[in-house]
Amino acid sequence: MSATRGMRPARVFFVNRYFYPDESATSRMLSDLAFRLAGQGMAVAVLTSRQRYEDPHARLPAAETIRGVSVHRVATARLGRTRLAGRALDYASFHLAVAWRLSRQLQRGDVIVAKTDPPLLSVTLARVAAWRGASLINWLQDVFPEVALALAPGLLPRPLHATLLSMRDRSLKRATMNITLSEGMRALVQARGVDPRKILVIPNWADTTNLTPRPIGASFTRRRLALADRFVIGYSGNFGRAHEFDTLIAAARLLQDDPGIAFLMTGGGARAKELQRAVAQAQLTSFHFQGYQPAQLLSDSLAAADIHLVSLLPALEGLIVPSKVYGILAAGRPVAFVGDPCGDIAQLLREHDCGISVAVGAGEALAQALKSLQADPVRLQQMGANARRLALARYTSEQAAADWMRLLTATMQPEPVAQYS
Repeated sequence: MSATRGMRPARVFFVNRYFYPDESATSRMLSDLAFRLAGQGMAVAVLTSRQRYEDPHARLPAAETIRGVSVHRVATARLGRTRLAGRALDYASFHLAVAWRLSRQLQRGDVIVAKTDPPLLSVTLARVAAWRGASLINWLQDVFPEVALALAPGLLPRPLHATLLSMRDRSLKRATMNITLSEGMRALVQARGVDPRKILVIPNWADTTNLTPRPIGASFTRRRLALADRFVIGYSGNFGRAHEFDTLIAAARLLQDDPGIAFLMTGGGARAKELQRAVAQAQLTSFHFQGYQPAQLLSDSLAAADIHLVSLLPALEGLIVPSKVYGILAAGRPVAFVGDPCGDIAQLLREHDCGISVAVGAGEALAQALKSLQADPVRLQQMGANARRLALARYTSEQAAADWMRLLTATMQPEPVAQYS
């Protein structure tokens, strides 16, 4: 790492609305990377809000140091995610707060890594980076405003949508680098006119050292919920608007008469209560719900299921890559994917024989596939072994941290920073 003469060593500033390691998979991803980089001697700071994902009224400390990472939490509006206007105000206040903080803290040679919660951080932070002589790296967990258009057609007036697209594209083109999660996402970003040399695929990952396969019988969670003798279909993580659950409900209806099958839903999010209502309305008695599990219990929680569900609306293919899949692979469990059969996740499962895929709406096909695996424990075990092998080969924390370390070290070299104009 380099430093401008008379100034402190260059730092990397991660910017994301939430930084609390025990919540969603993407929060754990950010904290895992930040801690690893700090452990290797890099000066790392995180700018985030004082809220928790599940609690907008939480008041986390304004500043603290966690495992060598300087965490700065800015004050923002706290209207929550239930109403669009309130969410927009929360987003806007975060943009303003982090821009103000960075404008005071950044020095030439520093690097901003802008995530995508809240949306369009790249637009705000590109200007701040150029003004202060810093570099900007966009870490695209999703692609907005395309995601908004796919989830809620007509939500954004056409002129506003076009304006946001233009601003976003300009910020991606001006960035030093844009990190995408898959080849599908890379292709989408490149199609927006971004120089391919400014696009790098670094997939999300799992901590394969601490998240390890466990025998089903060793899971405390499974015993606690009296699921020892059941074939358990699990779901772990965020129940978000990008995910699809009608296919699961349709399959569960068809499997309802089999007392040997159970569904374990772990996590929270925008659609968690909606799913619980749908289960109650359909009188499905085989479902069990629990909230987010602490990081230290994640291996046990994932081990409680024989196979884990991952879903993604086909309209979001290439715009989002469900990060929960990497934890499932690390835990040595097969994936049951509901989404685009030609998408990134479906292709991955086929190539490495570590799961099954069905199209959205194919509840009967999902039910049949699950019944088939229930009846073939040898096949299920082989898929799980393939999953773990794939996680170790491609999706480890160590590999991701090494990729990021190389990128950040190269970015911190004393080269002229392009101005935002």
